[in-house]
Amino acid sequence: MIVTTKKLFEAAYGKYAIGAYNINNLEQIVGLFRGNLLSQAPFIIQISKGARSYTDKLLLEGLIRSADEVFPEAIFAVHLDHGDEQTAYECIESGFYSSVMIDASHEDFETNMAITKRVVDAAHAKGIVVEAELGQLGGVEEHVQVDEADAKLTDPKQAKEFVDRTGCDSLAVAIGTSHGAFKFSGSQSLHFDVLAEIQKTLPNFPLVMHGSSSVPEDEVARINAAGGKIEGAKGVDAGQFKRASELGVTKINIDTDGRLVWTRVHREVFRDHPEVFDLRKPGTIFMEEYAKFIAEKNRYLGSEGQLEKVRALLTD
Repeated sequence: MIVTTKKLFEAAYGKYAIGAYNINNLEQIVGLFRGNLLSQAPFIIQISKGARSYTDKLLLEGLIRSADEVFPEAIFAVHLDHGDEQTAYECIESGFYSSVMIDASHEDFETNMAITKRVVDAAHAKGIVVEAELGQLGGVEEHVQVDEADAKLTDPKQAKEFVDRTGCDSLAVAIGTSHGAFKFSGSQSLHFDVLAEIQKTLPNFPLVMHGSSSVPEDEVARINAAGGKIEGAKGVDAGQFKRASELGVTKINIDTDGRLVWTRVHREVFRDHPEVFDLRKPGTIFMEEYAKFIAEKNRYLGSEGQLEKVRALLTD
């Protein structure tokens, strides 16, 4: 069942966070649905601008529509991740997305608000909810690339004005995470003080944490042991998700970790079975491994076991 993120956030606020997982292909979609049903969790499917052009957006949308039929017990939102203004309009008009993100965080404050307000007006006219971003995360994710020197935390004093003037339904905040597999150096960690200040100015308003993959050390080690070369990768401690959710974070974005699982499975299969040329063998293993990964991640997010509670709220 496809729902808006607004419904999911109402159920989760202050108690747990919803996992927002980026997908690009059939195997990721199947593993994602299986993992969320295994852990009985609601979830958000994220489609980036890059994923929409990887093959064709209609093929990806068709796979998700089919998964909705194959897994009728699932409750999820379909969300555009890091959309520019034109892509956001395309998704709004498609009639498929229940949520879009407009990312104008690279613009100055007034321009960011103006662009966001235009997208919000178009989306709300169609019953679609909007996520915006204030502040800038460092790192690289597809077309989003910000040098660490240019990254800036969200200003709590600006957050309320931004939400009031744009009418956005949730706000992605920069509190120290970054995109990609190389999030932290040294003892750097999340700025919960900044997050707490933002929550004070925006009580009961859904906040979003981007760049939140954990980059598990064992996944990186297994990739490197199978011929990879990923050095110095470090992610967000999943043990911090609960504290973030208590401070108003209702959506946590996870992309890099899924790519690491994919890479680990395929490198190990082709290392251990050089005779294999059937793509279904590593694909089958990946779907199982990704489902287990999703279920474990939902435990840290606190969304594990929340599916029936959300279903009850939706039918009230």
